[in-house]
Amino acid sequence: MSLNKVMLIGNVGKDPEVRYLESNPQNPGNNVKVASFPLATSERFKDRSGELRENTEWHNVVVWRSNADVVEKFVRKGTQIYVEGKLRTRQWTDQTGNKRYTTEVVADTIQLLGKRPDGQPEGGYQGGYTAAPAAAPAAAPVQPVQPAAPAAPAAPVAPSAPAAPVNPAYNGPVPAAEPSDDLPF
Repeated sequence: MSLNKVMLIGNVGKDPEVRYLESNPQNPGNNVKVASFPLATSERFKDRSGELRENTEWHNVVVWRSNADVVEKFVRKGTQIYVEGKLRTRQWTDQTGNKRYTTEVVADTIQLLGKRPDGQPEGGYQGGYTAAPAAAPAAAPVQPVQPAAPAAPAAPVAPSAPAAPVNPAYNGPVPAAEPSDDLPF
């Protein structure tokens, strides 16, 4: 078994860079959107001398398709967000012929945190977003329920043991008194 999962809460380091990738050269209007941005996470701690220190780690975040739409509309430099996804390392050859590597967080879930930024429309800021699952098949229409015919009167029942008293504060039966036992406490 293996697991590749990343969960981060941090501040966006610069405005997201949004690009469109051609998915089908015969249909140029159907491009795939991808957005990338740096995310800073910080931890504070006291060193041996008792001085407060802060360590900031930078993460490259990549989001695709509908998550990229949300990032494009709502995420700006300084926005605090929650990101959930997986690590991915890519390699390529640069212009000088050297192999280069980069590690990115490919986000599956993006959630906007904090207050609504200035200038955002009141109904436009949702506070969080996860990619919508595939559409479910339509449900069959609901049929109206016909009222049931009145039931015949019940036959008399033989008397049984008396019901236990009810405690109104407890909203249930009061336990019957148990004979005392010989426990020392």
